Amino acid sequence: MKQIVECVPNFSEGRNQQAIDAIADSIRRVQDVKLLGVEPDKDYNRTVVTFVGSPDGVLEAAFQATKTAASLIDMQTHHGEHPRMGATDVVPFVPITGVRMDDCVELSKRYAERAARELGIPMYLYEHAASTPARKNLAEIRKGEYEGLREKLKDPAWKPDFGEPVFNARSGATVTGARKFLIAYNVNLSTPDSNIAHEIALRIREAGRPRKDASGKAVKDHRGETVKIPGALKAVKAMGVFLERFKIAQVSINLVDYEITPPHKAFEEVRKEAGSLGVEATGSEIVGLTPLRAIVMAGSFYSEQTGTPAADDRALVDLAVMHLGLSQLEPFDPDKKIIEYQL
Repeated sequence: MKQIVECVPNFSEGRNQQAIDAIADSIRRVQDVKLLGVEPDKDYNRTVVTFVGSPDGVLEAAFQATKTAASLIDMQTHHGEHPRMGATDVVPFVPITGVRMDDCVELSKRYAERAARELGIPMYLYEHAASTPARKNLAEIRKGEYEGLREKLKDPAWKPDFGEPVFNARSGATVTGARKFLIAYNVNLSTPDSNIAHEIALRIREAGRPRKDASGKAVKDHRGETVKIPGALKAVKAMGVFLERFKIAQVSINLVDYEITPPHKAFEEVRKEAGSLGVEATGSEIVGLTPLRAIVMAGSFYSEQTGTPAADDRALVDLAVMHLGLSQLEPFDPDKKIIEYQL
């Protein structure tokens, strides 16, 4: 069986097309790798790149893209809506065919060791590659973002997994690891108020929100840890953002296990919570690629809900695109957005 690994690095540049093209070209030049998607976002000032290939090819492409980003992106001047701590912010390796999660963990460690040694970038491991439970969650590693990184590196608890605890002012730090297929899924709201989007995010994300007492202070348990009110959806991370380009607020969601919470379930939950706050969920978008199954699941749901028959997967995809409003902001082309149609 052919071995295929996916890599979905996120770079802290979404406005300089020359830099984005150079990063993409550095991936295209690597043998045994196919570049599937390059998706810049000017509001986030961030680009999500997707490529697949042999384990060694993907490893080489990830390093070359990081090297190019280090030469072209200066974090000292970077501003954007999305949390970030490095020029190459996060580099996940995802098993697709003929490889195990452990194989991708090993790939992430080889990549981290080389990037730290040759580029002088502090490297952290997360998800299945995490060296400690505290580092499993990307959001925990990224707390304080780039602006707090200099001080964070002074804390022995945040010594990098690879590289020295020395602040790299230009490139920041990078997080890498192995994970399941993650769907970056954002729901658009009929309001520019990011506070409403954030309130919805708190209500739906698995981590929920801190429980507060009558005086507004966070409630602590017997161990002194903050008591959380869990959100409605499992395997979901979310936050609220404002998209300047479209003048709307958006619930920015990571579906970390779409088998547990698929896009349509997230969309319907956001729709419900938005309605309770007097706004509407007007559409959504998928950043990067998605497995066919996730879209077919949505199509099947809406086929049953509306009594609309669908003859095949393509018809189910069309139903999903329509009911999720996936083309509201940018056209959703299944042949470019669904990973099986690309391979």
